[in-house]
Amino acid sequence: MAVTELNSVTDSAAAEQRSSQFQESLLQTATHCGLSAAYSLRKNGLRHLLPYWRRWLAECVLPRRELPDPEQPFDSNGRVGLVYDLSVPALTAAYQRGIYTAGHFGTLAWMSPPQRCVLFLHEFHMAKRLRQFMRQGHYTVTFDRDFEGVITACAGRRQGRWHVTWITPRIMRAYAALREDGCVHSFEVWNSKGELVGGGYGVALGRIFFTESQFSHEDNTSKLGFSVLNWHLARWGYILNDGKNPTPTILNMGFRSIPRTEFLRCLADNVGSGGNAGRWETEADPMTVAKWQPGVAPPAAE
Repeated sequence: MAVTELNSVTDSAAAEQRSSQFQESLLQTATHCGLSAAYSLRKNGLRHLLPYWRRWLAECVLPRRELPDPEQPFDSNGRVGLVYDLSVPALTAAYQRGIYTAGHFGTLAWMSPPQRCVLFLHEFHMAKRLRQFMRQGHYTVTFDRDFEGVITACAGRRQGRWHVTWITPRIMRAYAALREDGCVHSFEVWNSKGELVGGGYGVALGRIFFTESQFSHEDNTSKLGFSVLNWHLARWGYILNDGKNPTPTILNMGFRSIPRTEFLRCLADNVGSGGNAGRWETEADPMTVAKWQPGVAPPAAE
């Protein structure tokens, strides 16, 4: 079978998978909304949600449909506007401005937090235990092979947590369209049985990668896949990986918070050109990536 025919078959199968997975029943939607409302109140408290609801009520009368200024938040969390359009052009323009969607309940918001947690790729760090885990050779990492499976798993239930996610069917369809446009990429981690057990996805524009979400069904598999991803980003000339908000996991891998002004300046300098176009293929396995030393870039592509 020719490569173009194989790609056509693969894309058709992916479209069928999306149509069956990227949807919710009425009961699932009601449950999601209820849990999300409770989670938002528990996490933020009513006082911190008031600026959002004031903005929402104002825009019921006079909606502001243009993309907002990333340096003009209307609350302390970094909300800068409400989301009306999740088309490919709108999302692409939003990422170019340094804003992204977020929200567990109600209308999605455009976010531009005062601090951005990013990885400058030459500062990437792999713990000794993770290197040892990667050298065992029990897992295989691929790129862009099963985006549908990855984003569905990212939206799935997490053990020991409320099942609250911003990755709704609407978000899934929006990022699937962005993937078809060539801006979204996934990484997949497969165990020896050929099962998808870890992975994540994000947006690539110019020499910037924006990590959106990750999942892990076996211990340390998302860390393994994320390390392979960052090795390739460094090899392909990317400048930074945007993790948005700090978590213990990414802070331990070399991510650090920088002011919004510094992030936007770096974005303006690097989002317009460079990067790796087309569907991605891995150029190194986890055992090779495990040899990468902090502060030392992988060998340049030939």
